[in-house]
Amino acid sequence: MSKKHPVIAVTGSSGAGTTFVKRAFENIFRHYDINAAIIEGDSLHSLGRVEFRERMKAEEAKGNKHFSHFGPEANHFDKIEETFKVYGETGGGKKRYYIHSDEEAAEHNKRLNTSLKPGEFTPWEDIPAGTDVLFYEGLHGLVKTDGIDASRYIDLGIGVVPVVNLEWIQKIHRDHAERGYSAEATVDTILRRMPDYINYITPQFSHTHINFQRVPTVDTSNPFIARDIPTPDESFVIIRFADARGVDFSTLLNMIPNSFMSRTNNIVVPGSKMGYAMELILTPMIEKMIEQSRKA
Repeated sequence: MSKKHPVIAVTGSSGAGTTFVKRAFENIFRHYDINAAIIEGDSLHSLGRVEFRERMKAEEAKGNKHFSHFGPEANHFDKIEETFKVYGETGGGKKRYYIHSDEEAAEHNKRLNTSLKPGEFTPWEDIPAGTDVLFYEGLHGLVKTDGIDASRYIDLGIGVVPVVNLEWIQKIHRDHAERGYSAEATVDTILRRMPDYINYITPQFSHTHINFQRVPTVDTSNPFIARDIPTPDESFVIIRFADARGVDFSTLLNMIPNSFMSRTNNIVVPGSKMGYAMELILTPMIEKMIEQSRKA
């Protein structure tokens, strides 16, 4: 943790909704003229798309049916920790990008004079000097294993954790819409990832400062046949604070219609108010963090 060079991490599983939270942070950064170094979690995978598929086939041939992007074999957990540590100490470090699409490939190839393809990584490059904060969004922002503890270098850790059936519905629909995957293919992925999900994704949410958990108010008993993703109006969001001291719940309850407290450190808001609630909660935290960093 560092007052001079703070680190923020938004972490959640595939399909959890971390991209929505990332956009909320980017809006806050833009509104308050905060220069953030953005680290995408995909960039710290250890295998490109082709390499991953080949490794997965090799693992399956050996009887391992659970090799996944959620586990240590497909990620640089050490580099995640190192990136946070070095930035906190110096305000610098290294970053790269994982190329998802032809459009991203064209953008980076033009910038770097390379001929990279989707599924590959750009070369490592320096994090630009003079940034106010490092912002990570991905699967393993607070990962903790034997010998690795990225969470100890985080100044603000946010967990995005829908109830699991909703998470699976979102994953199935997103994979179909963006990648053309069948529901059956996505279910196979969910099954393959389950041990790593339990061992490496879920434990992170015990180390976050705030968790946002969307809970549907419609039946999601069988997520594998759900035709639609429950809408924000068909859900609530439970917001859990690890340390409720200093949180002005009275103001939040007054500002957010139909919100209520379910525990002394939990406030529940309508799903349609999640973005607004995030702005109310996170803006003063980020302002204070940046003010302290500029004084340090």
